[in-house]
Amino acid sequence: MTRAVSLADGALLARLAAAAVGVRLAGRRVESAVDGQAPAPPLPINVLAFPALVEKAASFVTLERCGVLRGCVGSLEAARPLYRDVLRNAIRAMTDPRLPPVCTEDWPDLDVKVSVLGRPEPMAVTSRAELVAALRPGVDGLILTDGRRRATFLPAVWDKLPDPKRFVAALLNKGGWPDDEEWPKGTSARRYVSVEFRDPAPREAFVV
Repeated sequence: MTRAVSLADGALLARLAAAAVGVRLAGRRVESAVDGQAPAPPLPINVLAFPALVEKAASFVTLERCGVLRGCVGSLEAARPLYRDVLRNAIRAMTDPRLPPVCTEDWPDLDVKVSVLGRPEPMAVTSRAELVAALRPGVDGLILTDGRRRATFLPAVWDKLPDPKRFVAALLNKGGWPDDEEWPKGTSARRYVSVEFRDPAPREAFVV
């Protein structure tokens, strides 16, 4: 993505993600928007009026209820217009396979976060110690891959794991690598930055 996402753009993206969740919980479809057509009502944004939203970019959508994770799904590569990526990830985050599906009971207390990712950059490291030393706490998102496995932590994870050694160890564990290896053979590291936007609770409860 070449165009910067402004605070206003980001606020709209977060509203769009929240609206997509609300539309799905209400039993309506948003697939037309995900497939590339303009969002149909009741989604609240005419994305064509915001150039940054139609450029290709990668995003993550995180859903939390009262601080408890309810879903987090995203993209690491810019493969589609940003607004479509956000819609797609918001819908998928509702059924994060690690967690029970998001339901209407979650909605009043559901916080929606959208992270827009920068382009990942390779890190020239060959050991865990080099990686730990090169990381910028609070700034870097990290991707580890060995061709078969891939795992990432968003920069927001630094809030929970501020120590670089623990940050790296937890990501290796998330990806299924043995923690006793100094540096798993064939593993490469990339880092990226992101900017986070929020559409917080409270929300009006669904009327049954």
